[in-house]
Amino acid sequence: MTGDQPAKPVGKAGRNLPQAIGVGVALGGVIVASLLTVQVLFVGVVLLAVLVGLWELAGAFGRAEAVADAAGRTAQGATVGRGIRIPVIPLAVGSAAMLIAAYARGAQGLAVATALTAVAVMIWRMTEGAEDFLRDMTAAVFTVFYLPFLAGFAVLMLGDDDGAKRVLTFIILVVCADTGAYAAGVISGGRHKMAPTISPGKSWEGFAGGVILAAAAGALCVVSMLDGAWWQGAVVGVAAAAVSALGDLAESMIKRDLKVKDMGSLLPGHGGVMDRLDSLLAAAPVVWLLLAVFV
Repeated sequence: MTGDQPAKPVGKAGRNLPQAIGVGVALGGVIVASLLTVQVLFVGVVLLAVLVGLWELAGAFGRAEAVADAAGRTAQGATVGRGIRIPVIPLAVGSAAMLIAAYARGAQGLAVATALTAVAVMIWRMTEGAEDFLRDMTAAVFTVFYLPFLAGFAVLMLGDDDGAKRVLTFIILVVCADTGAYAAGVISGGRHKMAPTISPGKSWEGFAGGVILAAAAGALCVVSMLDGAWWQGAVVGVAAAAVSALGDLAESMIKRDLKVKDMGSLLPGHGGVMDRLDSLLAAAPVVWLLLAVFV
């Protein structure tokens, strides 16, 4: 998520704030509805998000590398090379298998499906020849773990008896971390930058605001929904906020390396689906583990 970057209705980054809020509320409504009705629908929602994210990431790999290659090689009078190619078909099939295995067989199912997906991706890419094999395979295996594997931990939460409440807690914590960071960044002016060369909009003031709001939300959610202690919820909230910020920075580094502004433009006011998933993906395994230990 974008963290604490200040924005007006149409800010410096071009973000339409009312539009972004509307899209965010609509997405949240779909998630909550799936959890409160037929919970297996949530697995479908996660899979859809992963597949769209996969499509965006594959496109960013291809476009960014081709542009960089063109700039570099054209200056030397050589031909323009192709971009990074990741095998989308086995990645998409493997993503579905990983999420279904996580829901049906738990952590062991997710682990086995992840390993099989990596092998399938390698075999598929081998049929396309040796040129740039290592580069493409590195990006493909990274994609396996960055997208469906991390998303699988949200599905693992659903497998518990109180799974819907765990998932709601997880989503609330990440949203509160993002909202708190944004509000604190706006109020304070974000004078002390966390990583100006990676994400200029993120500040330590915003990070503190996100941690405080997520800790309070964690204490409330764990006590009211999961019958845990308030301090346990606060710990989960602090951890979720910290890892969410790291996830945001990690995706910013990926975009800078690929030389793209947003992963896509599917979500008005937000960018691409990957621009919304970054914090959720990073926080999912941490929240899953802490809730498994505490509750």
